[in-house]
Order: sequence, then C-alpha cells, then structure tokens
Amino acid sequence: MSAHLAQYAGEPAPLEPGTAPVPRYGQGSLADLLPAITAGQGVPGMDTGFALEPADRACVFLVDGMGWEALRAHPQEAPFLNSLLATSSNGTGLPITSGFPSTTATSLASVGTGLTPGVHGLPGYTALDPHTGQLMNQLRWRPWTDPHAWQPYPTVFQRADAAGIATCQVSAPHFEQTPLTKIALSGGTFHGRLSAEERMDLAAERLSAGDRSLVYTYYAELDGNGHRYGMDSDAWRGQLMYVDRLAQRLAEQLPPRSALYITADHGMVDVPDTPEARFDVDEDWELSAGLAQLGGEGRMRHVYAVPGAASDLYTVWREVLADQAWVATREEALALGWFGPTVDDRVRARLGDVVAAMTGNSAVIATEREPNESALIGMHGSATSAEQLVPLLEVRT
Repeated sequence: MSAHLAQYAGEPAPLEPGTAPVPRYGQGSLADLLPAITAGQGVPGMDTGFALEPADRACVFLVDGMGWEALRAHPQEAPFLNSLLATSSNGTGLPITSGFPSTTATSLASVGTGLTPGVHGLPGYTALDPHTGQLMNQLRWRPWTDPHAWQPYPTVFQRADAAGIATCQVSAPHFEQTPLTKIALSGGTFHGRLSAEERMDLAAERLSAGDRSLVYTYYAELDGNGHRYGMDSDAWRGQLMYVDRLAQRLAEQLPPRSALYITADHGMVDVPDTPEARFDVDEDWELSAGLAQLGGEGRMRHVYAVPGAASDLYTVWREVLADQAWVATREEALALGWFGPTVDDRVRARLGDVVAAMTGNSAVIATEREPNESALIGMHGSATSAEQLVPLLEVRT
C-alpha cells in the first residue's frame, strides 16, 4: 500500500482532530492537477511538488461524484476505467485527494485555480459571508455577491491562455454564465453542448486547435443519481456504465501528442435513513444550543456560534458526536492544515467556529432549515477515504 493510501486504511479512535487524514496539498491533490499539466506545457510559475509527464495537448475529463473506492468496487460497470487503474508505483492510475471539504464548489475551484480552499476561499457547500452575516451557497451563488471579490485570483486556464496555449472548456450550456464558472473555470473559450457524447467529440476535436492545447470537460449526472438514489442503486450503476462509455469514446478520438486525465471532484457515502445515522440539528436541543448559523452540508459542517458561545458549542458537538466525527475548533482546523497549508485572511471568517467532519456513514442534517439536502441518500464533504480519494487516470497518444 502506498504511503498516501495508508492514512486512509482505517478510521482512528478516539476521534481527535489530529487523527483526521489531511489532503495531499502540494503533493497530489486536485489543486495540483492543472499546475502539473501546464508546467509541462511551459506555463511559467506552475511548478508544485506534484509532477506529470509533459504532453503538448492535455484534456481533463472531470466526473462529478466518481470516488476512487466506488470506481474500484464496480469493475463490471466500468471496465474501461478500471483497466486504467494501477496498483503500485507513483503517478497516474492511482488516487489523488480531493481537498477539504470534499464537495463540488470547493473542488472545482481548486481544480480551476490551482489553489487550496484556504486561498481560493470557497470552503464548503455553504459558508458564512462575514460582511453580511448570511450563509452563501457557493454552488448556486445565493445570495448574490461579487464573484471576483469572493475569489480574486486568476484561473490556471486564464494563465495558460495568456501563455499561448489553445484553452477551452466544453460543458453543458447552462454553466457558461454561472459565477462559479467565471471565477474557477474560465479562460480561453467556452463551448456549450447539451449532449454528453457531443461534449466528448468536441473535446477531442479542440485538442487539435493548437500545437499546445488545454481542454476541460465535465459530467454531472453520476453525482445527481448518487444523491437521489444512493450508490447502491440501479440508477447510479447505470450512470457509471454511461460514464465508462463516454471516457472510452473520448480516449479513442485523441489526436497525436495528447494526454487525457480522467478524475473527479469527490466520492460519496450512502447515509442510512435512521436516527442513529442522521443527527438532526433542528430536533436536537443540544446541538442547536448556541448555534447562530449552520453551514457546510451533512457530512461536513461549519458551525457558527452566537457571540460568546463558541467554546460551549465545541464541547457539546464533541460530546454528542463522540466517535461519529472529527470535531475541531477553527484554530485547530487551521493549524492541522485541513483547508491547506495557508489560509488567506479574507477566508478565515468564512470558516465555522467549529468544524465537524463526519466518519462512517453518519451525517448532521437539518430537516427544517435544509429539507431538500436532508432527504438525500448519497452525501459527501468529509475527510474519509470514500469521499477524499478520487482517481487520476491517464490515456496517452
């Protein structure tokens, strides 16, 4: 077993914050992927501690919700993708880490900017906007805030485009004008296609747009089916079979001197619909005492205290969740590097006074505040291997 897999081999007990696995920032996380690719294409200032074999033309196909463990567990549904898995050595074919929290808005920002969550500043599904006192949904961008004030750094795509690399994103048309796309996945040109097959075909075609090219394409429906029906469902397995065919379709059309990287933004855990697995803040007076705002999502919570209650809130959440979560104060989470080795000053106040990362298959829900999210079967966001480890698969021509 490789060193970076060893920390995920079992869930520690007792659940002290320092025993939570920390993403491999700078050595093999989603934030390192595009910098490693573009460093090999000659874009200046992109070197990290993570290296990939250079390729003139590179395509990243990101599948929302396709965790490493779930992919390995379904070789019959995904024979092509499983054929690209490696079992030893370093590099592609092995997992990298999502970043913390393991959720779409955070991960896509890490991919597109090449920055850790503590720097790009999208630290969860929802997080506190300290200027308004409201929770900001960073996936749907509600309530509205200036995207470039929230995330002010250039994307890797923008830097690649400025360096003369033919750069584009190929995705569903409705993503083109979203704030998340603008601040994380923009640079070069955007090409919207409704059909996933058309997206694969166009992505392969765009790789030939220059001697050096960078193409990003995305597929969302595996994650959606996991949320609604769980991974132990025919709907999820059917989506994985479809993703496998899409990946093979794209791989078979690669032009010469190309590298295709297939990865994901996070994995997923199915949460049973039982009181033992679902801690409902809206029904639990202990968890809600002293609570001003509840951010994040079921598997990873930013917990914001009313003034003067942060210490008591931390103590109660530690006691109630016991062996079900890694519970840390904001200062502990920062010191442990959960959000990256550095955290910008503008980001610190967005983090919870208490940060709770769930283990096993449990979740902290809120049936009144978040009725839709609380009804989901598949969830993600925490530091477990099922959520954190994502594949990095490669095809070269």
